[in-house]
Amino acid sequence: MADLSRFPALAEEALIGLLLPFWQLVIGAFVLAVVVLSVGRLIRRGPSRMTTALLVTAAAIIGFAVIGVLLEG
Repeated sequence: MADLSRFPALAEEALIGLLLPFWQLVIGAFVLAVVVLSVGRLIRRGPSRMTTALLVTAAAIIGFAVIGVLLEG
C-alpha cells in the first residue's frame, strides 16, 4: 500500500488558492486608503511640503532601483 501521508491534502491547497487573492485585495485596499489619506494631507499642507515629498519619493525609487541592479548579479 502507498504511503499517502507525505502528500499534502488537495483540499488544503485549493483553500489556500482561493483565499490568497482575497487577502491580496484586502491588503491592496488598505494600502490604497493610506496613500489617498496621505496625499490629501500633503495637499492641505501646501506646495513646499509636496515638493519635499516628491523629492524624497524620487530618491527612494532611485535608491531601490540601484540596489536592485547591484544585487541582481
